[in-house]
Amino acid sequence: MKVLVFGAGGQIGREVCRAPWPPRYAVLALDKNAVDITRSAAVTAVLARERPDLAINLAAYTAVDRAESEPEAAWAVNCAGAAHVAAACDESATPLIHLSTDYVFDGRKTEAYLEDDAVGPLNIYGRSKEAGERAVRAALAWHVIFRTAWVFGAYGANFVKTMLRIRTERPVLRVVADQRGCPTAAADIAAALVVIAEHIERGETKWGTYHFAGARAVSWHGFAEAIFNLAASQLTTCPRIEAITTDQYPTPARRPMNSVLDCRKIEGVFGIHLSPWWERLASVIREVLDDTRK
Repeated sequence: MKVLVFGAGGQIGREVCRAPWPPRYAVLALDKNAVDITRSAAVTAVLARERPDLAINLAAYTAVDRAESEPEAAWAVNCAGAAHVAAACDESATPLIHLSTDYVFDGRKTEAYLEDDAVGPLNIYGRSKEAGERAVRAALAWHVIFRTAWVFGAYGANFVKTMLRIRTERPVLRVVADQRGCPTAAADIAAALVVIAEHIERGETKWGTYHFAGARAVSWHGFAEAIFNLAASQLTTCPRIEAITTDQYPTPARRPMNSVLDCRKIEGVFGIHLSPWWERLASVIREVLDDTRK
């Protein structure tokens, strides 16, 4: 079973590559230097050459605020790139798992978002990712669109690494407390993708859109407190975490106030159980801090 992974150099891609795949799987990791998904011909060529049994598209432009000033770059990867991958998969009869985001929603709903809730992205990043979803659906029947949220891990740029980095720069960290979501470990996403791949291999897949996120919602402020509570034993000092509102922390891109995803569908179809995000958080903190001390 050959699995081709686009975007293998990102924080989720790195975890997918080091995940414990069954021995019968061969994972071909392609970062953006190996294949630029904004070039249709390059994507088509690699699918034709490698003839994978499954493609996983993790490649994305994820700089949410920078996308507001670089919309062409975001759309080129998140929409056009997704369309290129889906079209090449359709041409080669290759199933596709495509990664998407909670930012396709506007955050006005008070309950957790279901897969078939109306989308309404608030920023360029969200709009480009939602357009990428539509491109995948239009091009390819045998797809799984995998939406996740608030991703953290030892690799790439994410909230956990940012908090641990800036803790030495200021004694008080002001963190937004009125946006809610479910932090999701990149390693848990990788494990879920392995399970879905096995279902696809067995021909047991129900194609469509699925949500996956860590168990239990929290605010960014609550997440920051959890980070430093777990890191305290490894640090000489910890900053004080001050709760602020979104209005007090303006950013170029608007964020949804509610990013909580309802994940019952993925559990019912694939048997994927949600992990409490704080269980994986401790190991991520250790890995990040160990890397900074080297």
